[in-house]
Amino acid sequence: MLLWLLHRYGHLLEHLEPADVAAETRVFITSRTALASFTAFLLAVIFGPAAIRWLKGRFRERIASDSARLNELHKAKERTPTMGGLLIMGAMFTAVLLWGNLSNRYVQLAMLLSLGMGAIGTLDDWIKLSTTRKGLTVRQKFMGQLVVSLVVSALLYVEHRTRPHGLELLWPYGAFGISLGPLFVGWSMLLLVYSSNAVNLTDGLDGLAAGCMVFAGAAFVALSYLGGHKQLAGYLGTPYMPGCGELTVVLGAMVGAVLGFLWFNCHPAEVFMGDAGSLPLGGLIGLAALVTRQEILLAIVGGIFLIETLSVVAQVAWYRRTKTRILLCSPLHNHFLFQGMHETKIVTRFWITAALLAIAAIASLKLRAG
Repeated sequence: MLLWLLHRYGHLLEHLEPADVAAETRVFITSRTALASFTAFLLAVIFGPAAIRWLKGRFRERIASDSARLNELHKAKERTPTMGGLLIMGAMFTAVLLWGNLSNRYVQLAMLLSLGMGAIGTLDDWIKLSTTRKGLTVRQKFMGQLVVSLVVSALLYVEHRTRPHGLELLWPYGAFGISLGPLFVGWSMLLLVYSSNAVNLTDGLDGLAAGCMVFAGAAFVALSYLGGHKQLAGYLGTPYMPGCGELTVVLGAMVGAVLGFLWFNCHPAEVFMGDAGSLPLGGLIGLAALVTRQEILLAIVGGIFLIETLSVVAQVAWYRRTKTRILLCSPLHNHFLFQGMHETKIVTRFWITAALLAIAAIASLKLRAG
């Protein structure tokens, strides 16, 4: 309904979209992205207290890691309401329904991925909090993520196979690219599973994953807009993907919802997002990278998530080989916590790094243009 109103009266809000931009993307994307972001933020802030009260009566965090020292450090967080990802997803979905173009395939894929990954995360949280088990087994969780990723990747392959550079793995600083062909489906699945788990691993301190997601999400808001804008994509030498700009509205709504959630999640946290939030949020930035054909830049934009993931992989691999540890505790943020650094200082420094990485990734596009 709101999109129809913008079609009819949108000239009162915005008349700067160039005439050569595809018709489906020339529908006031910048205005709708801002409105979606603001709407999601307001919804999260307004309904946050009620959502926290509801979660407090049903889902409270249980501190039960394999590290006794980590359990002691997080003892004060015992019984904090969790599964706040439901608040994030609710605010984001509502904003997209209001301001997004639901006929756009990329919007449909983003919503499908969010629902699928969110369902897996919610089920994992529910089992963890309602039984004596530690959630889904690693195999069950991984298989669920693979199934969701397979469906989304196959649909994305169908959408991209007829488009220039749609199935190429592109080096962002030049014309070099590798055509993946049908292997795109496997590559897409791998990236979606990685990105969802990377954000999940980062979600260990108050506000850490949410704050980093704001910066990563904002960077992909810009990349999605550029990818759907023919003139700007041509100027910067980035792949032009018709319809890709509509993903900007979804990502804008995501950033707004996460900002609203961060209002309550900052230290000391009143609520945690749980897997119900971290899995779909991670999946969304992975999808944004695939849609815009900027998978390499994902390693920079989501550098914090990559480093956290690598710290776990390195810790496990090194311990299996030598029975000693590289870090005091993984992921990396726990290493600093074990060193005695205050949680707020760790989170703030990680936020600063995430912001710098996002800025560096966007600024580096000019290298290609040059």
